[in-house]
Amino acid sequence: MKKKIGIIGGSGLEDPQLFNRKEEIYLETPYGFPSSTLLAGEIKGVEAILLSRHGRQHEIPPTQVNNRANIFALKEMGCSHLLATTACGSLREDIHRGDLVIADQFIDFTRHRVNTFYDHFEHGDLKHFPMADPFDRYLREMLVKTAGQLGLSCHDHGTIITIEGPRFSTRAESKMFRNWGADIINMSIAPEAALANEAGIPYAVVAMSTDYDSWREDEDAVAWKDVLRVFEENVHHVINLLLEAIPVI
Repeated sequence: MKKKIGIIGGSGLEDPQLFNRKEEIYLETPYGFPSSTLLAGEIKGVEAILLSRHGRQHEIPPTQVNNRANIFALKEMGCSHLLATTACGSLREDIHRGDLVIADQFIDFTRHRVNTFYDHFEHGDLKHFPMADPFDRYLREMLVKTAGQLGLSCHDHGTIITIEGPRFSTRAESKMFRNWGADIINMSIAPEAALANEAGIPYAVVAMSTDYDSWREDEDAVAWKDVLRVFEENVHHVINLLLEAIPVI
């Protein structure tokens, strides 16, 4: 099967210049419209489709992202693999600002999102999907290996907890998430990863730590302006990782 890489750009990566654009595609799905038009192009000879999770102008709050439409649209376009990017908060001392984390587990702490394609079962055809290892092992290995070759500060595993947003955590919540075993925190990945698994598309995420959420009491709690500042200072690492990893996937 010819590979085609779907890229879901998160906060700070709404419209990265990853490739020379060939085509802008408008696509409606049975679940409505995806977050943005799809940009089709090539990265070093590999077909790629870019979708902006929060819209080109970051106008869609986390809870309102139409994850079903996004994943369905990328599958409809023939994507064989999905790579997502996200900003995240660190829940561990050893995950520093600017570090990359290739997550291997998630905790879904969202409460208001549709996280399955199956609103009902047809004629007793029950759809209960295994989700023990929600991120594709091969994609994760390729991302970790490429990050090492580029000399990036990258953690080869980690549990990401997804909260509803758009507010950040209280200090009590942040400390609770640490006690649960979460390593990083964001507002997007869990429903998206679950839907990719249901759709049968290998999926992995590159998370960039931008802050320490709210658990550290020796510094100010996370603020959006600080998230963007750190992301903008380090976004070239994420872009370089994608550019180098995609041709070897």
